[in-house]
This record gives sequence, C-alpha cells and structure tokens, in this order.
Amino acid sequence: MAEVSGSTTPSSRQGDQRRARFDWAGLRADLRGAVPDASLALVVTGLLYWLLYVRVENGSSATVKIMPMLADADEFWMYWMCQAFGWSAMLWAYITVIFGLLRSGPRPRWGWLPAARLEKWHRTTSLTTIGLTFMHAFFFFTDQIRDNQTRWSFGRSVWTAFVDVWVPGGYATGTGRVAILIGLLAFYLAIPLGLAFYLRHRTGSRLWLALHRFVIVVYVLSIWHTLLFSSQAWYDGSFRTLLWVLQIPLAALLLIRLMAPARPGERLRARGPGRREHALPVGARVAGRLAAAATVVGLVTVVVTGVDGGRSPDAGSLAPWPEKWVIWVGLLLFTLAVVAVVLRLRPRATAASRPATPAEGRAEESADLA
Repeated sequence: MAEVSGSTTPSSRQGDQRRARFDWAGLRADLRGAVPDASLALVVTGLLYWLLYVRVENGSSATVKIMPMLADADEFWMYWMCQAFGWSAMLWAYITVIFGLLRSGPRPRWGWLPAARLEKWHRTTSLTTIGLTFMHAFFFFTDQIRDNQTRWSFGRSVWTAFVDVWVPGGYATGTGRVAILIGLLAFYLAIPLGLAFYLRHRTGSRLWLALHRFVIVVYVLSIWHTLLFSSQAWYDGSFRTLLWVLQIPLAALLLIRLMAPARPGERLRARGPGRREHALPVGARVAGRLAAAATVVGLVTVVVTGVDGGRSPDAGSLAPWPEKWVIWVGLLLFTLAVVAVVLRLRPRATAASRPATPAEGRAEESADLA
C-alpha cells in the first residue's frame, strides 16, 4: 500500500507541473496575437503625433498655451511622442475595458462576436495597453533627461529623471506630484493584475477571476491621471467635457454587467445547499451595483453642470488634490482588499497538493473562459 500511495504517474506529474508553472506558452501566443493590434496602435500613435505636431506649428495647441517654451515641435519631439503614446494608451485602455465588460456581462447576440473572440481581443488589447503605457512613460523619461542636462551632468540627469518618472512619489513639484503618482500606480498595478491570467492554473480560476475584477481600478486611476495632468484637457472646454461624456457608456456597461453577469455564481440570488456561504459575496455585489449606479449618476451630473475640475485660463492654478498621503492610504486599503481576497479564495493545501485529474483540468479551463 505504501508503494502504491507514493507512486506518481506521468499524468500526475504533468498535473503538478501545469499548476506550478507560469503559462509562458499562453503568453507567447497572446503576444503573437497582439501583433496586429499593437501595429494598429502604433499607426494611431503616429497619427496622434502628427496631429499634435500640426497643432503646435499652427499655434492652436492647448499645451503650448500653458507651456509656451514647448512651441518648437522639432526640439521637443520626445515630449510630443510622450503625449501621443499617452492618448493611444488611454484609447486602448478604453477599448480593452469594453471587451472585458462585454465578455463578462450579457452576451451580445451578434454571431460574428462569439465569447472566445471577445476573450482573445480583451487579452491582446490589454497587453498592447501595457506596452503603450510603458512607451508613454519612457518618452517622458527621455524628455526629462534632455531637460535636466541643461542644468546638470549626464549621470545626475539620468538619475533625477529616473526618480521623477519611475519611482512612485518621486516627482515633487506642481500637479505632477499627485498626477504622476496616480499614473505610475495605474501602470504598476496593471502588470500583475493583467498577467494574473497566466498564473490561473496555480491560483485556481476563482482567485484569478476575483483578482481580475480589480483591473477596473487601474482604468479609473488612468483616466484620473489624464483629467488631472493632461495639458490637452487642462482647461474647461469641449474636449475635457468629451472625456467625461465618454466615461458614461463604460459606467453604464459596468452596471449592466453587474446586474446581469454571465457567470451564474455572480448573481444576487444564490441557490443550492451552499447558498449561506455566499452571504458576504452577495453583500459585496449589492454594494458594487449601488456604486456603479452612483457613478453613472455622478458622471451625468458632471456633464450637465459643467463642473468637471477643469481650470479656467483667467484663474490661477489650483493646488493639487488630493494630497499624496490620501493616495498612499487608498493604495494601502486597496492592497488590504486584494490580500483579503487572496486569503479567502486561495486554493486549499489539500487540493493544491494533489495532482489534477484530466477531468478537473478540463473543468478548470472551462471555468477560466466561462
């Protein structure tokens, strides 16, 4: 009996390896699938750069009105590339959120848009968004080096630019001390939350799905960073209002997704013998629905009243809000929420230690894509 219980079959070893490893094959496949998507994103970025360049040259750029020293588009091309990548990253973030909400909410009845295709587009556009965001920060980094070299040596210029651009809280002046912190947190949170999909065999589908829902916070931080710091939407006006208007369909789609989730286990009415175990999740789902509804109402109110946080060209610059300590406290609470979810949904030691049977492996794959 001891020999039988201690033996390991090839399928058992494969099950252990499948649960233990990062899904590099899946990531490579998604990276290949993202090539057309990323290529289109680069084309869009090039068009945005051309538009920004033309507006600088003809004097209609909103940025130049705020910072006249940037009026030479050729000299400051790295700054304008940073701007172009920032807007394309924001556009792709918007698109990938739409795909994700469509995938996890009521299924569209369009035959040409099956669930598997939505799932694939959501993953590839997510990877493209991370790449575009990195390029946005990278060109800001190179422009900071260029600007620093007018005062310091190359080594000090690089180090100062690194702290300002890549270290959360490192940028210490003006609105950027809050806006860049928010943008960096969005970028750094997007990487583990986005790549958690490729660890789903180790964490289990329930934990991965729970972690993936936190990605909406990344989008909220991204649009917050844009509205707070973008020189194109710095002042009150039609463009800034348009950014607020575009958030209404997303909030409505989120509310619809929460009210009619595709997965039966996420619905409010839990049935079956284990329904008592769903008491806390049901409470959280009710709170989520109320928050989404309040967000829709809030966005409509902002658009209707015109009070959207923009500056007036005739008024002085407002003090950055909130203070950085508020952001850090928010990050702490967010981290505690993630840790609580991990502790609650982590695979049990007994279940994790035994190898998955072929039937269980197929069931887990189906749950990932359900």
